[in-house]
Amino acid sequence: MSVDITTFKARSRPVSVEDLDLSAFRDRPLDPDTLRCLRYMHDVEFHTVCYLRDVLATPAHRDPDVTTFLTLWNVEELYHGDALGAVLAAHAQVAGVERVRRTRRRLRRGDRFVPVGHALASSVIGASYVAVHMTWGAINEWTAQAAYGRLAQRAGHPVLTTLLGRLMRQEGRHAWFYAQQARDRLAEDGRARWLTRTTLRRWWAPVGSTLLPPSEVTFMAHHLFGGAEGRALLERIDRRVDRLPGLAGVRPAATAMARFGL
Repeated sequence: MSVDITTFKARSRPVSVEDLDLSAFRDRPLDPDTLRCLRYMHDVEFHTVCYLRDVLATPAHRDPDVTTFLTLWNVEELYHGDALGAVLAAHAQVAGVERVRRTRRRLRRGDRFVPVGHALASSVIGASYVAVHMTWGAINEWTAQAAYGRLAQRAGHPVLTTLLGRLMRQEGRHAWFYAQQARDRLAEDGRARWLTRTTLRRWWAPVGSTLLPPSEVTFMAHHLFGGAEGRALLERIDRRVDRLPGLAGVRPAATAMARFGL
């Protein structure tokens, strides 16, 4: 694999909010739509560990580069949730453990069988299955990065912009690892290319779609990816997917968002 995990590991660190003036939100609070987006993002970031659960049920757990990355990725995403929680708390909104506990209580009963499904599918398919997760992860990270950037632009709050910029940089590093892994695995495995292409066409959806109510997913889709600027972001994500071996023309981002009326 072409990914230098040692360099990634050396650069990994929790995002910090200690130097940010969160009291600025008292004098200039965020608007309700921005806070609604932040609640969504908070919940998704804290749910990363459950995605990790699913990936480790596949042959991915045998690759030391992948498991090192996933460990660091999970920690960084945890601190993303904490950082977003600090902004919510500054607006007297529930965040952190209390909100996470509520969110997980709402999970569908079928969620408990998701890792079983991944384990069974990957036991039949083999290592090719990992390419699906790596590609899926890259698209999720590209989408998250785009969403943070768009929210910063729409909210126009300097403190939030600084924080979201920090999250975007880390999401960019996460996307880089996933994309490199996906590129290498897809390039050398025709079965992986077919499986990934089929999976993205049928099932890729915005991160959080299986976690949060459809009304929240629809709101996020329209608020952050609606209009000409939002469509441009989706097209940029799809162009990145086009550059992965065997995935030209799949257009997962635009296709998935079309289901929400975009």
